[in-house]
Amino acid sequence: EVQLVESGGGSVHPGGSLRLSCAASGLDFSTAVMNWVRQAPGKGLEWVSLITTSGAHTRYSDSVKGRFTISRDNNRNTVFLQMNDLKTEDTGLYYCATDPNGSNRSQGTQVTVSS
Repeated sequence: EVQLVESGGGSVHPGGSLRLSCAASGLDFSTAVMNWVRQAPGKGLEWVSLITTSGAHTRYSDSVKGRFTISRDNNRNTVFLQMNDLKTEDTGLYYCATDPNGSNRSQGTQVTVSS
């Protein structure tokens, strides 16, 4: 059974930073493309970023490009999301997922950006 366990959410002011971590088990992590998706209050899931198996290639949604950085450590079966220059519209539940639609995703961690 695939398990994805997140940590690192919280509350910050606009312009602040947070780093999310997601530890994976029950899968061959080094062969899994990993994603981050999020859900703003009252909205559907939004894909945020992905990283290829080796970490050589990354992709970002236009809404976070230049502010967020995805990375991974295959020795620790962990994927990260460094979020800088956070904006109020980044508020929501953040999930790591093995697919870009978020069908197989973690339990979610709350990120709140408010002044």
